[in-house]
Amino acid sequence: MKTEHIVKALEEVVHQFGMEVRWEKGRFQGGRCVVNGEDLIMLNKHHPPEVHLVILAESLRDLPMDTIFLRPAVREAVETIWKRHPHTLREALLEEEEADAE
Repeated sequence: MKTEHIVKALEEVVHQFGMEVRWEKGRFQGGRCVVNGEDLIMLNKHHPPEVHLVILAESLRDLPMDTIFLRPAVREAVETIWKRHPHTLREALLEEEEADAE
């Protein structure tokens, strides 16, 4: 399954949890935040889909994902990210940026 399709599926999951995904341009990494009392996930339009996938997976980590139906490929992608990145999102993004620079 293409990364873009997994990202789209995770956007739908975010909506099922009553949150919004905002796609913005700018100099920010993105992630889950609260704006005007609203829980949302910010994604930077300048980042590639692989970074969006990591941000969405990390943002959903503490939610009851077992209560939501996910296609097996989507669930596998999320669980792989959780295993690969047991540390902070900031460190995960820095690692991906370093890998892209090589």
